[in-house]
Order: sequence, then C-alpha cells, then structure tokens
Amino acid sequence: MNLVIRNIGQLLVVPPGPVSGETMRTVPRIEGASLVARDGRIAWFGPADDAPTIDGETTVLDARGGCVLPGLIDCHTHAVFAGTREREWVWKIEGKSYLEILEAGGGIHTTVAAVRAATLDELVAAARPRLSRMLANGVTTAEIKSGYGLTVDDELKMLRAVRRLSVEQPIELVGTWLAAHAIPAEYRGRPGDYVDAITQDGVLETIRRERLAEFADVFCERGAFDLPQAERYLAACARFGLRAKVHADQLTRMGASALAARLGAVSADHLECIDDAGIDALKSAGTVPVLLPGCSLFLNSRPADARRLIRAGLPVAVATDVNPGSCLIESLPLVMSLACTLLRMTPVEAAVACTANAAAAIDRADRLGAMAEGFAADLIVLDVPCIERMCYEVGRPCVRVIVKAGQVVHERVD
Repeated sequence: MNLVIRNIGQLLVVPPGPVSGETMRTVPRIEGASLVARDGRIAWFGPADDAPTIDGETTVLDARGGCVLPGLIDCHTHAVFAGTREREWVWKIEGKSYLEILEAGGGIHTTVAAVRAATLDELVAAARPRLSRMLANGVTTAEIKSGYGLTVDDELKMLRAVRRLSVEQPIELVGTWLAAHAIPAEYRGRPGDYVDAITQDGVLETIRRERLAEFADVFCERGAFDLPQAERYLAACARFGLRAKVHADQLTRMGASALAARLGAVSADHLECIDDAGIDALKSAGTVPVLLPGCSLFLNSRPADARRLIRAGLPVAVATDVNPGSCLIESLPLVMSLACTLLRMTPVEAAVACTANAAAAIDRADRLGAMAEGFAADLIVLDVPCIERMCYEVGRPCVRVIVKAGQVVHERVD
C-alpha cells in the first residue's frame, strides 16, 4: 500500500536523532514538496517536480499548502490515571504550600487513592479520550509511566492499562515502570523497604514476561528517593532489561543528573536545577535531557535553562508531562509554544525536540522522529505553511491530518 502526500507547502526535513546543540535549529526545508510512503515507511520525498511515478494501490493526500513534519513524540507522560485534582490547583493559586495541601488531603496521594480504587477497565476508559485528544494534536508515539498505584499490584495494573490501550488506538505507546514515584503512606519512614518491595525478582520478571515496560524511572528528590535508593532501584530493574530514566534535579540540586549519566540512563527529565557538572555528565554519557515547560507554567515555577543545555551541545527533548497534579496539559503543540516562550527555543528547535530527540529519549531514534527514507511514515499535516506559524498561534489546533505507519489515522473535520 502506497501513500502520496502532494501540495506540501513546506516539508521539515528533520534528521535522525539525536540532534545536538545548535544543529537543532539548522533543519533543512523543502518548499513545494511531495512525499511517498510505501509499506508504512518513507520511500521518497523532495520537490514536487521530481516526484516518481507510483505503481499499485495508492492513497493520495492533499496537504493544501500546509507544513508536513514527522509525527510528534510525547516522551514523558503520566497519561494513565484516575480522578482529578482541580481543588488543590485552586489552593495553589490561593497560596497554599504543598505541605498544607498534603495536610488537607491533597497531593499525589489523592491520585493514588483514585488509582487504587479503579479497576483496570476504569483506568483504560479514563485514559482513552485523553489519548484521543493527544492524537488529534499530532502525537503518534507516547511514553506512559506508572507511578500512581504505589503497590505492586496497582503499579502493574497501570502498566496493563497502557498495554491494552496500545492495541486499541493508533498512538504507539511505550511503558515505563515508575513504581519509585513517591513513598506510599504504608511505608512512611521506610523508603528502603518500599524499594525492596518493588524490585522483587518476581515483580520484575512479571514485567519482562508480559512485556509491560521498556524503562524504569525514579523520582530522585528530597522527600522521595535519595541517590543510593534510586541507584539500587534502577540497578535491580536493569537486571531484567529495563533501561533507566530519572526524574532529576527538578526541585533541588542533589546530583541526580550525574547519577542518571553514570547509570547510562536513556534520559534525565525536568532538570530545572541542574548544575554544570550534571550537564557535562549527561553529554559524556549520551543521556537525553527532557524538558517539561508545561510543568513550570502549571506550577508557576522556574523553567529549565534550555539555552544553556543547547549551548553545551546536548540533544534537548521536550514533552508534556501530562499528569493530574503538576501539569494537566495534553497538547504537545501547546507545549512546543511554551518551549519557545518560556525556554527561548526557536520553533524549529522545539520541533526537533518533539520528534528526533524525543525518539532518542525512548530509544527509537533509529526508526521514528525523522524525515528520512526507511523511517516510519509517521507524519502530521498542518493547516499552516510553516512550523513557526504553528508555535506562534499558541493553543490553536493546527494539526489537520495524522498519519501513522503510512495510514491516515485522524483527519480533522473542518
């Protein structure tokens, strides 16, 4: 089966990731382009006048002069959860501290209680429309973490929800075991015992046997898991094939980025408080920094210093961090606009951060996130002529058509 996209106003030729440093802003563009996909992969692209003749059954898609780029990859999400926390969001606006919110019954444990009470079917039903909206905003691949069950059974339930969702809707989903997200109330004062519980061989073997996750993640922060606990958790997970990710240096500077680098983590995420030593360590290790500007907006907190990371030659990725507590933003294009305004990234850098570099952050840079022959034909067609226009029109849905593996999986009805 062939797909031809014609009348492309501008084709953004994102190279395979990771794309590092200042090269993030030097992406080639082809004006007046066409593209051919064959058997789910990009087979050719270039000026429309040079388009080859296509034999066989072919779907022809008119881009109507819009910009075409690789499908967006949301490489850090908590998109499976139950319940909402708008009450505590208002409390934050009114000036209540996180400790005051916890004492009033809010915080992460509100979501934990809701997830524990939910059945697998209910978790799937809650996430399904969320993923549908993410798809409509151009996301063709997304990572989803556990982390709101905080018992072995409930964490596995979350990953099983991700697995079920992966086969019933078009977005390609990647599971991450984030059982080390917070210390559950039952283990207050005993975080080491909780690490023991979530790294039992039988638990990790279940994840491997059922293929529930590819990565293990940990929230390494004061009040959560310290460096030795995080290392012990990630080392145990690595023995069962789960590659490391780290929530690092978000609230305090405690060396979590350096730990991520030393353990060969695929990504280190947040990084609002990273220091020069952490930056150097990430660069040496080839660990992808994932920035989450939506979280900074939602919490009215200091954003990560993207320009510093880019100047250091790192391949910056950007994601939504969609979650019920600190960033209920589902739209990756909106977060790309925030990357421009809050992180001072150019629109092209933001596009690379949400395609090629996001693919690198989930170990898929060899087949996703690039406009390259042989790569998956995961593509989005915009209703605007260039990526700058999409980021400039903050919050307006600009994605008109979404293609996954060469098939049109969503088309906006105007």
